[in-house]
Amino acid sequence: MKQLRTGIVGCGKVGDFHAKAFAKLENSDFIAVCGRDLEKTEVFASRYGVKAYVDVETMIKECKLDVVSICTPHPLHADSAVIAADCGCHVLIEKPLATSLEDCDRIIEAGKRNRVTIGTMVQRRFYRPCMRIHEAIEAGKIGKPVLGMVTMLGWRDQEYYESDPWRGTWDGEGGGVLVNQAPHQIDLLQWYMGEVEEIYGVCKNLNHPYIEVEDTAAAVIKFKNGGIGNIVVSNSQNPALYGKVHVFGENGAGIGVQTDGGAMFVAGMSTITEAPYNDLWTVAGEEQELEKWKTADTEFFNSVDSMYYYHQEQVKDFLDAILNGKRPLVDAEEGRKTVEIFTGIYRATKTNSVIKFPIK
Repeated sequence: MKQLRTGIVGCGKVGDFHAKAFAKLENSDFIAVCGRDLEKTEVFASRYGVKAYVDVETMIKECKLDVVSICTPHPLHADSAVIAADCGCHVLIEKPLATSLEDCDRIIEAGKRNRVTIGTMVQRRFYRPCMRIHEAIEAGKIGKPVLGMVTMLGWRDQEYYESDPWRGTWDGEGGGVLVNQAPHQIDLLQWYMGEVEEIYGVCKNLNHPYIEVEDTAAAVIKFKNGGIGNIVVSNSQNPALYGKVHVFGENGAGIGVQTDGGAMFVAGMSTITEAPYNDLWTVAGEEQELEKWKTADTEFFNSVDSMYYYHQEQVKDFLDAILNGKRPLVDAEEGRKTVEIFTGIYRATKTNSVIKFPIK
């Protein structure tokens, strides 16, 4: 099997998820990691038996890397991604793709200019219940999707925000719940419902006075297919409750998934407490499948290392796409759609107006 020479930029908590995937996959030859602090990077590198660097370009050129994952804080994604692309390297970027549309476009343009593939990590697309919804929509089982809903009610305490100096700041994180916790569910919503026509939203900090960014946001969306939707996401519910995405079709059928339940998963700090499952399914003739699916999906979820398995599945999809000259399931253009949605909510909050898409 042909292998791609792989590396990582950013040796924080989520870097381990990419490192484990690169180290395990047969089509990956994991070579090197790059971080700002050489001592910390060397410790990280020693766990995987790879080389340590503090300069992205040097790492890629000396190690002749084919693929790098960008696992730095969100506002730093674009600079490293553009450097990597300009070195002829394919790039997989942790969610979100970036924190501004300008940075998204820099990344996308660098990929096109250098003819390299760029993808965005949103591994919940690879959950079986999430895939099932997309397959049902593509098969026409609910007709045109006309109503989509995201509800994510979570909790983040002061210890979480103090675990890294960049958390909870505009400069370091680029935003709050919309940028860090909600992109997975927002990505699923736009994957199911299609392109956005306009959005109105409001962001607030309800009960985290020690952070700069929002802990709660709500929005109403008009989609280009004529459908409507809403987003309600928050880090202000203690204890955390759940993350859900529901879609209803023009034939009246509803399908949905609980992507997260109980305490929300934090990379490198906590585990996934509940397996994802389809919590709504009224497709004609399939109403009785829910319990069977939930049992089978839960058994499978618990049979794998769910903390890492779905990252690995998306990394595998990305590497296979490169080797076979195909488009990965989630490329940079797909990742940009989520950034455009949360950018629209931020602008609507600031201007108290409806934001038309595409956003200039």
